[in-house]
Amino acid sequence: MYTKNDLNFFIDGAWSPSSTDITLDVVDPSTEKSFAKIALGGSADVDRAMKAARAAFETFAFSTKEERVALLERICVEYEKRAEDLAQAITRELGCPISFSRDEQVAVGVAHLNATIKVLRDMSFDEVRGTSLIAKEPIGVCALITPWNWPMNQIVCKVAPALAAGCTVVLKPSEIAPMSGIIFAEIMDAAGTPPGVFNLINGTGPDAGQLMAEHPEADMVSFTGSTRAGVAVAKAAADTVKRVAQELGGKSANIILDDADLESSVTMGVQSCFSNSGQSCDAPTRMYVPRAQYERALEIAKQAAASLKVGEPSDTSNDLGPVISQVQFDKIQSYISIAQDEGAVLVTGGPGRPDGMQTGFYVKPTVFGGVAPDMTISRDEIFGPVLAILPYETDEEVIALANDSVYGLAAYIQAGDIPRARRMARKLRAGSVYINYPDHDPMAPFGGYKQSGNGREYADWGIHDFLEIKGIVGWRA
Repeated sequence: MYTKNDLNFFIDGAWSPSSTDITLDVVDPSTEKSFAKIALGGSADVDRAMKAARAAFETFAFSTKEERVALLERICVEYEKRAEDLAQAITRELGCPISFSRDEQVAVGVAHLNATIKVLRDMSFDEVRGTSLIAKEPIGVCALITPWNWPMNQIVCKVAPALAAGCTVVLKPSEIAPMSGIIFAEIMDAAGTPPGVFNLINGTGPDAGQLMAEHPEADMVSFTGSTRAGVAVAKAAADTVKRVAQELGGKSANIILDDADLESSVTMGVQSCFSNSGQSCDAPTRMYVPRAQYERALEIAKQAAASLKVGEPSDTSNDLGPVISQVQFDKIQSYISIAQDEGAVLVTGGPGRPDGMQTGFYVKPTVFGGVAPDMTISRDEIFGPVLAILPYETDEEVIALANDSVYGLAAYIQAGDIPRARRMARKLRAGSVYINYPDHDPMAPFGGYKQSGNGREYADWGIHDFLEIKGIVGWRA
């Protein structure tokens, strides 16, 4: 296997077993069979990890910026050494095609480590204003709770900025896809992270996650996951008045303007929506097309979806693997049925597994037309390869339709007239707006409006979330 620490936690610079004898099978979604077991932690493990982080904070909070840069550089070196182990683990636990795990899932971790290192080198933590020193100081011990869909992206986007700020952390990866998180802890160990600065435990959200969020030694909780779970985390943290940063659900609009190249805009929109088997919080799952081009857009979307190869994750020629679990598979199937019951028109895909696949949580790439704005598939986050395509008449109408959501994580605009796209982007209530499918930018802030959360990740935006602001008045006479 990829790690020898399946049943261990990393606490205070050492690997040790759980205080409980409870284990959980880790299931390969392509075979529906268990391939590993992890230990599940309890209150004693959470308490031990939090106390180790608190003790380490007393020193690490006063480390120099140069020392923290050097630590992150060592972590990056060790991360790249374990890149293939990470890719193999993510493919096994999540079901991503191996090429996607290597080129996207693992690579994005390196990108965010490098971005954090770059901005930290140039960052100033002190500023004199008038007679006062404005000091940016680490908030303290941080409980980090990460999801299963982009394991390294979310782990690095929390751990790296927290350490850059001078905080100490306790990380709980998703118990559904935990193996890559354990490897990451081995990377932190190999990089010589000071004892207690980084700690890892495994456990379920309602148990270990809840205990972390309410623990009196935690000064901050950073959570990524569903909006429902985010609300529970915020409530658990409220009694001790912790800072809570959340990156939650999304139902992102993809607006194709009438001067965009329809063929490429729709094709790339389908590919983007279905990437990672549709299991991305910022996936462009609502596609808006000018009414005059609507029927043609449905034809293009059908062709684009049909061209995607679904199959065994170890085959580098496949575009999509299975979704993560039976629970997720059943949820997606339910949404497909609801869409049909509510009168949406199935363009391609539909219920059940792809032809010839009897085993594995594989979902047909599914496109619906005839979707009304009040239909369930137009409003709920499905988290699978399901795209809803809706028509619109005017720019004003599509802006209103795009904003008519409880979510506000991301939005997409495809346009020939860039100034027009920029004007529209200003009017969209979303934390990120992407014009003409740009390359990933780890320097841009990432986070949501409305029920998509609060706080921001990536680069210096992420570091700021882990800082407190102190004013020392009379610093200068």
